Amino acid sequence: MLIHSASQLLTLAGGPQRGQSLGNLGIIEDGAVLFRGEQILAVGSTPEMLAAHPNEPRLDAAGQVVMPGFVDPHTHLIWAGERAAEFEMKLQGKTYLEILAAGGGILSTVQQCRTASLEDLVVQTRRRAHSLLRHGTTTAEVKTGYGLETESEIRLLEGILRLDEEGPLQLVPTFLGAHAIPPEYKNDADGYTDLVTSQMLPAVKQWWEDNAPTRPLLFVDVFCETGAFNLDQSRRILERAQKLGFGLKIHADEFDNLGGARLAVELGAVSADHLVKTSPADITTLASSDTVAVALPCTPFGLGESEYTPAQAILEAGGLLAIASDINPGVAWGESMQFVIALACRYLHLTPAQAIATATINAARAIRMEDSLGSLDPGKQADILILNVSDYRHLGYRFATNLVQMVIKRGWPVVNNSFERE
Repeated sequence: MLIHSASQLLTLAGGPQRGQSLGNLGIIEDGAVLFRGEQILAVGSTPEMLAAHPNEPRLDAAGQVVMPGFVDPHTHLIWAGERAAEFEMKLQGKTYLEILAAGGGILSTVQQCRTASLEDLVVQTRRRAHSLLRHGTTTAEVKTGYGLETESEIRLLEGILRLDEEGPLQLVPTFLGAHAIPPEYKNDADGYTDLVTSQMLPAVKQWWEDNAPTRPLLFVDVFCETGAFNLDQSRRILERAQKLGFGLKIHADEFDNLGGARLAVELGAVSADHLVKTSPADITTLASSDTVAVALPCTPFGLGESEYTPAQAILEAGGLLAIASDINPGVAWGESMQFVIALACRYLHLTPAQAIATATINAARAIRMEDSLGSLDPGKQADILILNVSDYRHLGYRFATNLVQMVIKRGWPVVNNSFERE
């Protein structure tokens, strides 16, 4: 199919964007994109493309924006139940760590996930996955972490793979057995760390090899934070994961600067995520590496906090920045990367162009898929959005609405939101 007559075709060509180069959208005015099967074949101006490909089936974008699908590189999409009561507790002044210490927070969802069947997990998560897709996310990383025991964590992995096979939303799994200290190991974080390194990681690797032998080995993540895993425990988990061949990610510096960002760089992690309290020295270290700094602006927004990832400092240092939803049942139940872009413009002080780049090509880099996702380059996967606006800057400017008119995933139209054209 040849999609033509886009007011602005945002190609995001040229690969991930560092530092002050962030925000190059590769705009083709009156643009067109040709794809066949799952693959993009060519991009160019509408007159050139219509002349060069006269016999292709056509779709008239009618003066609207055409761009790559959003990539969400940090989600906790698979869970059972909800925690609406905790939202009220937060409004009454309880902090996240206070709720966690009282057995709420992550541990509340852990109890619900441990008792949920695989079918229950899939049914509940499928609804959220479809909502992500309707809002323009075509690929999402998904973490386990609400089982905190081998059997439950593997059940979460199985649910992620099942939903990925169903599609059309493409899911990239991450094992987050080190998300919190489970109740049976209360006051024994070292004991649970030993369990993760000696039993859970090898069991997950064996399960993966038995059940997904044709897929790359998944990522392993750890919540390096006060009240969760300290720097030494995080190191032990990630070093063991690295020896087993897993890719690495880390939750770091959300509440305290424990050195998780430095650890990510040292071990060559693909990303370090949250980074609200990251020190200037650690920002410099991070920016000198290929580890992507992933900001999660929905999380401080959901917590009602005023401090966000120091995105401008990361860019000034020359770092790689991406954004993600962090969708989870506790503090950030939001399925729209468009809203993440709006927050990034307001609280990370990104321009709409910068925010779009962090949600596409740089987000693809944060899951090691920049060679196939995140831009409208020939040879890449045909994951394409048509927005119902004529100027890309409506992303960021607008919020609490859905600007996506059509979603094309792997060359197939999978969403057609009926909007009156503006």
